[in-house]
Amino acid sequence: MPEPEAAWLTGLFVELMDGHNSAVTGDVARVLGRAPRDLAEYARDAAAAGVWKD
Repeated sequence: MPEPEAAWLTGLFVELMDGHNSAVTGDVARVLGRAPRDLAEYARDAAAAGVWKD
């Protein structure tokens, strides 16, 4: 990877992972009109429904 791209990605991840985006809000519930679901629960339900079958 060229150095300028690596530097840009490094800066991006430093900005995203520094913790300032870690606050929990009610935005997901407000947008969806229901409580958010855990990713593991979603994946179990989707797999059981056959979403990822060929």
